[in-house]
Amino acid sequence: MRGTNLSTGTEFVLLGLQENHALELILFMCCLGIYSVSVLGNSLLIVLNMLDPHLNTPMYFFLSNLSFIDICGTSAFVPLMLVNFLKVQKTISFPGCALQMFLTLGMGSTECLLLAVMAYDRYVAICQPLRYPELMNMRICIRMAVLSWGTGFSNSLLQSVFTWSLPFCGHHVINHFFCELLAMLKLACGDISLNALLILVTAVILTLPPFLLICLSYIFILATIFRVPSAAGRRKAFSTCSAHLNVVVIFYGALIFMYFKPKAKNPQWDKMIALFYGIVTPSLNPIIYSLRNAEVKAAALALLRGDLLSRKLSQLSCWNPVHSG
Repeated sequence: MRGTNLSTGTEFVLLGLQENHALELILFMCCLGIYSVSVLGNSLLIVLNMLDPHLNTPMYFFLSNLSFIDICGTSAFVPLMLVNFLKVQKTISFPGCALQMFLTLGMGSTECLLLAVMAYDRYVAICQPLRYPELMNMRICIRMAVLSWGTGFSNSLLQSVFTWSLPFCGHHVINHFFCELLAMLKLACGDISLNALLILVTAVILTLPPFLLICLSYIFILATIFRVPSAAGRRKAFSTCSAHLNVVVIFYGALIFMYFKPKAKNPQWDKMIALFYGIVTPSLNPIIYSLRNAEVKAAALALLRGDLLSRKLSQLSCWNPVHSG
């Protein structure tokens, strides 16, 4: 695309699917629908966790964190991408691009760690139920959540600093829908060997240990479930972790496919796969948890009937902060 590099350095041009605007209009409708489902579904899970006392458990506390990650992660790039689908010249400001990359990378890194924490929670609940209140009290849960968020965004900050310190030499055309780390490195005209090493090291640290912890947790979980004498007991035990296991399979399956698949002959397919990973995967989490979890379905029905709101309002009306002198 000649003549699109910006000499001012204040904006980047996003190519998207510049040669197929009709397909971009189709993607606009699809992505708008999926994004709406993702935001509404994940917001519903957070609201249910806040209103229903039956969901005030470590598992749903971490699920609310996961839902918040999905909302913020998609909102970091989808709204502007939807606007750009309708435009011929797709641009993003330099600060907006830096913020977009920082947020999407931070949310993705945090989700890897949070899924491992949720697996540990299921391990303790099934394999050490008597010690569950001790090992998974709210103070410990908050610490694990803060550690996941802090580590994820520390990695994002480190990657962002190293990326934006590179010289771009007037190359401001990004061959993607949004400001993605690998797409940005392709624009650099300096040596990116240190950046590549940093990405490899942090990817191994942030994905491999959590994935191994998840696998180890489920080995112990399955071994414990198979020792349960009754079939009904085994089904009940497995149902408490089946939703999380489905989310893990989708998340890591999409991640492995995106980064370890053979390079497509048509680069447009790589962008479409990245788009699928970034917008479709977050929308599946609330669907999985609402379909596979009886407690979430019961809370949703109670919310529709107005029971949760009336109960919360009655609790607030009973609380009187005014003390008589």
